[in-house]
Amino acid sequence: MKKYLFALLLFVAVKSWSIDMLGVYPTNWWVGMKNPKVQIMLHGENIGMFTKFSITYPGVKVEKISKAESKNYVFLDLNIAATTKPGVLKIIMSGGGIGVEDVFFELKPRNKENGKTRTQGVTAKDFIYLMMPDRFSNGDPSNDIINDYRDKTSNRKDKFSRHGGDFKGILNHLDYFNQLGVTTLWLTPVIENDMPLMNEWGNNVAGYHGYWFTDHYNVDRRFGGNEGYKEFCNKLHANGMKVIQDAVYNHVGNHHWFVLDPPMKSWFNTSQGDKGPNHREEVFYDPYASQADKNTMLDGWFVPHLPDLNQRNPFVATFLIQHAVWSTEEFGIDGWRVDTYKYCDEQFMNNINAALEKEFPKVTVFGESWVNSTVANAYFTQNNMATPFKHNAKGMLDFQTCFAMLGGMNEKFDWLTGANKIYATLSQDVLYKDPMNNCIFLDNHDMDRVFSVIDEDWKKMKMGFNWLLTLRGIPQIYYGTEVLMKNKKVNTDATVREDFPGGWVDDKEKENRFTKEGRSDKQQEAFEYVSSLANFRKNSSAITAGKTMQFIPKDGLYIYFRYDAKQTVMVVTNTGDKDVKPDWSLYSERTKGFNQVRNVVTGKIKSLIGLEIESKESFVFELLK
Repeated sequence: MKKYLFALLLFVAVKSWSIDMLGVYPTNWWVGMKNPKVQIMLHGENIGMFTKFSITYPGVKVEKISKAESKNYVFLDLNIAATTKPGVLKIIMSGGGIGVEDVFFELKPRNKENGKTRTQGVTAKDFIYLMMPDRFSNGDPSNDIINDYRDKTSNRKDKFSRHGGDFKGILNHLDYFNQLGVTTLWLTPVIENDMPLMNEWGNNVAGYHGYWFTDHYNVDRRFGGNEGYKEFCNKLHANGMKVIQDAVYNHVGNHHWFVLDPPMKSWFNTSQGDKGPNHREEVFYDPYASQADKNTMLDGWFVPHLPDLNQRNPFVATFLIQHAVWSTEEFGIDGWRVDTYKYCDEQFMNNINAALEKEFPKVTVFGESWVNSTVANAYFTQNNMATPFKHNAKGMLDFQTCFAMLGGMNEKFDWLTGANKIYATLSQDVLYKDPMNNCIFLDNHDMDRVFSVIDEDWKKMKMGFNWLLTLRGIPQIYYGTEVLMKNKKVNTDATVREDFPGGWVDDKEKENRFTKEGRSDKQQEAFEYVSSLANFRKNSSAITAGKTMQFIPKDGLYIYFRYDAKQTVMVVTNTGDKDVKPDWSLYSERTKGFNQVRNVVTGKIKSLIGLEIESKESFVFELLK
């Protein structure tokens, strides 16, 4: 009797959870994957007490069962044969004297549009529009506050709070993107950030930016949730556009379910969040670097409330890799931007990139590494450098070209400054396997807005737009830059992440930047300029797929060409203080045989001979015979 009573009490204790509370990750999978293996993580109170996990589904085999240090986790390694049919398989959990439970797991057919209208990749033929969805447009006020989330605030008057932007708001403005010439939307992370307000530098800050993940397999419901995101991606693809998802592999928010209930001690790097990284990417390629410095760079927590994931742990690595593959197949992601790339384990990054490429050959990845040299930037991509470790990422966010363009606009011309900085930076493209895969930009959500950096000088802004949309690489514009949104970081990034005017129903119509009537004359000029140049670029084989030839700048005059067998485009910028009448014979390697130039923005045609470039003027010309 005592033994029976003990067994009954044990059964009640371990069965205190409901099967409905069981976490299954990934939440589903597909048949016909190139990699036949998938690892299912089961998460539930005392689920590790079960001793048997069996599946009877044609083509599916349980290859391995792994128990974690925590009794709340079990990992099942499955092999799915190529002949397996779509359906719902049943995982039977038994043994341990606690009864029998069933878990159902769906195997879907793969999407036949992969590589056609979805998962297409993002290339130099595209023009990326970067936005923070919370700050762009609110199309559904009913989801501004989710009652079962920890943060129940939404206040546009508070720059640190959530403001209510969402997928529906973005979809309301597809015509705007098409008019601007944008082909691709990059949203800062959309994964659930169920975090309370966090203290950052004395401010109570919400996770409006999206970089504090708390559940990888749920899209934040304040944006529209999984179904809203699927609708968003589908509508973009139906309109001939692409979507880039923002990944964070380095860390998660400290309220992520596997932080609150860790599977094992080695799931995270170090246990002390006050030990940050040294932020020195040089340690990876420095032949004289110490192992201690490398460890600090890899294992330090980015900030104290963002636990650093140990990607050397095979279960962590598999969880992250499978989530990237799952997201790409589930939503049709065309490209990935990887946050904090340089802080991640190098072999892990190669593995996850390779896994994505294996399943989706066209999907592209570019990493974010805010670095201080072209050597550092090139190191993290496919390169021509003789280093012991070779990265396989095809491109990176090109901070060096960004800094060079800002210098070209703002600095006084000299041997190493001004336009010479662009010339010198491009000359270092010899380090890259293919610099056309780099993403180039003038500003982003972590930087001062470019129009403020150049003191609101329109002539300088035109230089920047011309370089951005004609230099090699994939151009990215930050939301609002096209209508001259301005501000600088003042002890916080929030000041450069303001709402796009006109994105909320209570915005004044006269300030609605989505419409011509809501823009000032200068804002309209800027919008039309970017639109004209971007739409020309779409159909320019020379810019999107051609070669580059640049000439050494002289007295602030910087001239380069984009060309192929069908077209030659010349970009002329006079950053100097005096008007210039160039000696075109110096550029005969590319101008020979051409007599006229057409301004691609205005359409005006002029004779090449005698063409004069005024001080601080910049033009994009198509050469004509």
